[in-house]
This record gives sequence, C-alpha cells and structure tokens, in this order.
Amino acid sequence: MVNHSSPQPPTLPDPMHFSRNTWLLLLAWLVAVPAFAQRLPAGPQVLTIFSDIDDTEQPYALYLPPNYDESKAYPFVMMLHGAGSNHRLALRRVFGKSNEEGATDVETSRVFPDWKAVDYIVAAPFARGTTGYQGIAEQDVMDILADVKKRFRIDENRMYLTGLSMGGGGSLWIGLTRPDLWAAIAPVCPAPPQGTEVFAPNVLNVPMHFFQGGADPVVKPEGTRQWVENLKQLGTQVTYKEFPGVQHDSWVQAYQDEFIFDWFRQFTRNPYPDRVRFATDRYAYNGAYWVTLDQLTTGTPSEIDVQFTAPNTLEVTTHNLNAFTLQLADHPKFNAGAPLALSIDGKKLKKVPAAGTLHLSKQDKGKWAVAPYTAPAMAKQPGAEGPISAAFAERHVYVYGTADDPTPEELQKRMAMAQKAADWSTYRGEFLGRVMVFPRVLADKDVRPSDFAEANLILFGTQETNRIIAQYSDQLPLQLDPGASDLGLLYVYPVQGHYVVVNSGLPWWANQEASGMPFVPSVQRLLGGFKDFVLFKGSADQVVTDGYFDQHWQLPAEAAAAMQATHSVAVTP
Repeated sequence: MVNHSSPQPPTLPDPMHFSRNTWLLLLAWLVAVPAFAQRLPAGPQVLTIFSDIDDTEQPYALYLPPNYDESKAYPFVMMLHGAGSNHRLALRRVFGKSNEEGATDVETSRVFPDWKAVDYIVAAPFARGTTGYQGIAEQDVMDILADVKKRFRIDENRMYLTGLSMGGGGSLWIGLTRPDLWAAIAPVCPAPPQGTEVFAPNVLNVPMHFFQGGADPVVKPEGTRQWVENLKQLGTQVTYKEFPGVQHDSWVQAYQDEFIFDWFRQFTRNPYPDRVRFATDRYAYNGAYWVTLDQLTTGTPSEIDVQFTAPNTLEVTTHNLNAFTLQLADHPKFNAGAPLALSIDGKKLKKVPAAGTLHLSKQDKGKWAVAPYTAPAMAKQPGAEGPISAAFAERHVYVYGTADDPTPEELQKRMAMAQKAADWSTYRGEFLGRVMVFPRVLADKDVRPSDFAEANLILFGTQETNRIIAQYSDQLPLQLDPGASDLGLLYVYPVQGHYVVVNSGLPWWANQEASGMPFVPSVQRLLGGFKDFVLFKGSADQVVTDGYFDQHWQLPAEAAAAMQATHSVAVTP
C-alpha cells in the first residue's frame, strides 16, 4: 500500500548539544547540497524590472519554451507593442493570437490563450505605455534585454527584433542605432520616430523584412515602401510583404501561424563582419561591431565605412569624423604577427602597427595618424552631449525655487509649474491612456546629496529664486534677468557628471501646442524639438535664438550676440 501522506523530516538532536565536529559536518553538508532556485513555468507570463529612472517596477511579458533547459542557449525575440497597446497584447500578437471576435483590447489583455510552442525565449516590454521607443521607454527595452540575459542563457548571435506600428518604428530606431545586437529585424507597418533615417546605413549586415497593409490609413504604405527602397539602395538585405486591401492591422497577417519565428530562424548574427558601415549624429550611438566613432560633431551626421579587403588589409572612408577606434584582435582576418595595411579616405598610412586595438585621429592639417583621441574635460562626449531632451531620458528631478522667500501664492505658482513639467502621466483618453513615468518634484531646499550625484536636475527660476541655480551659477553659461517677464530661456549643460536643465522666465510650453505623434503628453513632446538652448519671446514658436553649444560647450558667437542684444541675458564667456 502506497502512503500518500507527506514525508516527515528526520528528528534532529537539540542544536545546543551539537559537538564541534557535528557542526563542521553539518556545515560541509550544507555547502555540498546544491541550492534549488525558483524556476519559472513554461509559457507566457509577466515579470518586472526595477527602473532607477523613477524607482518603479516596470512589467514585461515573457514566453519560455516547454522543457526549458538551463544548460542550453536559446534564440531570443524582442517584441515591441503599438500605440494604445501593452506588453500582454504584444506577446499574443507575435504568436499570431489576435482578439477573439467582438473582444476589446482590454478584455483580450486579461488572459493568455494556448498557442503552438516554439523553441525561443520572447520578451515584450510595456515600455511605459504609449510613449514611443526613444528616451525612457528605449532605456526600458535595453534594461529588459539585460534582465532576460541575466536570468536565462541567450544565444547572442540569434537575437531578433520586431514590433508593430509604433513598435515597428521602435524596431527601426532600436535596430538601426544598435545594429550589432540583432541577427535580423522585422518591422510591421512601422511609424519610425523623427531622426531615424540618419541611421539607415547601419544595417548593412542585418537582414530586414517589412510588412505593410496596402490600404493602411495610419501608416501610409508609400512611406514603408520608401524605407524598403532606400535600404535596398544602401545594400541591406531587405524583403517586403504588402497585404492588398489591409488597413492598420497588418500584424494579423504578418504574425499569422507564428510565421515570424520561421523567418528569423534563417539568420545568425556575425559579430565580426568584414565590412562595417556606421552613421550617427550623436555620441549616444557611436559605433557597432568592432568600430567606435570617438570624435564627431553633435547634431551633424558622421559616417565611417571600414572593410577588410584582404587579410590584414583595411580600407576606410569617413565623413565628418575626427577620430575612431578599431577593435581588431578577434577578427578572423586580423593577424597580429603580420604587417597591417591601412588606407583612410584614399590615402595609405605608413608604419601602422598590427595592434589588436587601433586608435586613429586627425592631426595637424586634418591628416590621419595612429594616435588616440582624449576628450578634454569640457568637451562633448558620451553622456555629456545634449540636447535638452537627453536630460529627461534618464533619472531626473524637477526643482522649483524658494530662495527669495516667495509669498504662499507665488510658491504655489512655482510648484504648479514644476508639477506640470513632471506630469508625464496626464490622462490622454481611453486609447492612449497614461505614460507611466513618475519623476519627483522638489523644492530647492529639499534636494539631497544623492540627487546631485545620481539625477539630472531640471531647475526652474533664476539664481535669485532657485538655490541650486545659484549654487551652480559660476559654472553655468547663461543667466536670465528675473525682470524679463516676456522671455523664456531653456538650456542643458553638464555639471559635475550629470546634466542640469535651466528653465528661466516663461516655461518652455508657454502659449504653445505640440504637434506630431502624441506618443507622450504635449508638454514633454515639445522637448524633442529643442537643441541645446533656446531663448524665446512669448512662446517657443517665437525664437530669439537657438542652437547647439560647440564641441567644448561654448555658446556660438552669433547666439551670444543675439542674447546680449535683449539686455536680459548674462552670457559667461
């Protein structure tokens, strides 16, 4: 007869009477017995990451294949949802599971149906809701990728990216800015964010497949066709499937019968391609594979094209680039024991060392030489390049001033201004919902040392009204006269390892309405249109002067003159 009762643990002697040898034996046993970690079930589920942008838990949907084997490296798919959608719906969509007849997205989000198993790990970020895939949401995607790689064994040469509508645009942005991560990319009716086209040359080594509805009224097929044609002209391996008569739901056909997993299965990433082409207009995305761009001009597209034409023979062409690094050590066509031939922009360099890491920079008269570039202390570089929106893409705190002992009414007005700037989560209706970003709002007197060390500071007021602006006044390049009631000054500047954004006078959203895709609320959406600084009169539509600080964070002479001509802005040389 089988006893189904729970097994009883053995009776142990009173630990107070253990001998020294018994304790040592018990300790040895505990060390020898493997720890059994909690295991996740197979199939669809929801996990979270902790975001230090605003100290919140952010969800993502995850699929684990049946019989997950911890000793095996799995292919991975990152799936990005569209506007008005979420992570749970996105995971369903990529497996070809659309809404049941008559069911709303809200109802569909509540359950995961059964679907055919695939031997992939799949993640679908919530990414703050409908907010596009730049800035904070973009960081969430990368944090989720890191979390998945930490939890599971991922085959880094078989990582794939896809998304629909807003998420299709996100797959273009994240794919083109980080092409060396992905073995293949599949955008569905993509709505790419402004500026994505700069990065189009980067997917030379990444196969792409576009899907599009032929009658789509939201994402016009003409735009997607143009993307496909442009990428073909650039040499990308790109294919295109258009569904005649289909409107803005082409993902139903695109992901039907789990087609996308079969398509992805064809491709494996080569981490050391013979040719690398990379274009960028910012240090935040400054290279791929074995190539890094070290000195460029922020806001101006720079490009490099590097190719092994034979073993230890490299040809390089550049555009608007002053320094770069080649990591050659692990490339199969590099041999440290043989001479290295290198030509740049049509000129052959002499005495090039066969070094595993090769630094090149322009010297006197613009001549290339084997020499590293070291950024001066106050030079634009990764993490300190602007523009204004960059400060809002990381951990940041909104700070209003109390330094001049304002009246209760004035204090309330200042607090309300900072709170409006911080209100990412304003309700935008049932479809768009809220952006789930929750930064803090503080009075200047409540800013803690940890805020100075870990956060970008969004400062409202002037040095007369805000203690933090006054504290930094000897390091900041611009100060607005507090009596200039019809002017607004907004600029970003690096201070002690982080950004400060100063908004003096009128707020940046004064008397202005945002345009473009409503992926974030209007106040925050306006930030994407600013460069490093803007001085305006009445509203940001009425610009006195704007632009970028130069590569050493100096104000251009023309902008300085325009500001000084108002007799309301003090410019520090």
